Amino acid sequence: METKQLQKIADTLRYEAVRMVWEGKDGHPGPALSIADIVTTLYFDEMNIDPDNPGWEDRDRFILSKGHACPIIYAALNEKGYFTEKIEHFNLRALHSDFQGHPVSQKTVGIDSTSGSLGNGIAIGAGMAIAGKFHKKDYRVFVVVGDGELQEGVVWEGINVASSHKLDNLIVFVDRNGWQSGGSVEDVIGGNNVAQRIGAFGWHTIEIDGNDIDQIKKALAEANSVKGKPIAIVADCIKGKGLDFMENDNAWHKGVPTDEQFRQAGIQLKGDAK
Repeated sequence: METKQLQKIADTLRYEAVRMVWEGKDGHPGPALSIADIVTTLYFDEMNIDPDNPGWEDRDRFILSKGHACPIIYAALNEKGYFTEKIEHFNLRALHSDFQGHPVSQKTVGIDSTSGSLGNGIAIGAGMAIAGKFHKKDYRVFVVVGDGELQEGVVWEGINVASSHKLDNLIVFVDRNGWQSGGSVEDVIGGNNVAQRIGAFGWHTIEIDGNDIDQIKKALAEANSVKGKPIAIVADCIKGKGLDFMENDNAWHKGVPTDEQFRQAGIQLKGDAK
């Protein structure tokens, strides 16, 4: 798909993510918007998936390890046609809703792995990738993690396992937006030299602008050519990307837009008349 088409879809997904937070009066818009370009490129250009057969054994898998960013995944699944009818009102985070505050595979069609406690995505993805190798399947496993999330010890256990098993069917995107719930990653933990640290475990690493779809495409093409190593694409993203009142403002890690801010989102992301 052409980059311009993908960018239009990414903005649609951003708007839908903000809409479901606004309607549900709860959620994490900043972390969702930062990865919209990555999610769009994967779901609408890269991954081998079939919305009409979501449990297809040979499909590529996707794990949102930073599960609180799930509005962008719900929007992508909706736009891709995973649901019987297009969802108009998601009832995000409501009791008994299919669209909980973190993805739940048993509740939502198209979710390959439940995620809530941060840090587990790479280890789960490594397990799926090992299973693929064992059963001689060609599917790939894609994981998106946050840079703050890398402080969880299980992340590095998963990274170590993936390297030891030479899982070249595992591709991890690190959303390096520089923020976590408690503040900037720099202030909380120190250096954010993610590619250097993951590379020391024997991974093939690529660093890109994670809000540039052409760079995402190029990185995926490189990842698909790598043999014998798992791949980490370290993506420099802007938290809240796409909305001028939200970009790089950690107050939007979790928050609900006012009616006026939601109207502005329609202008900036959809070109709605002022």
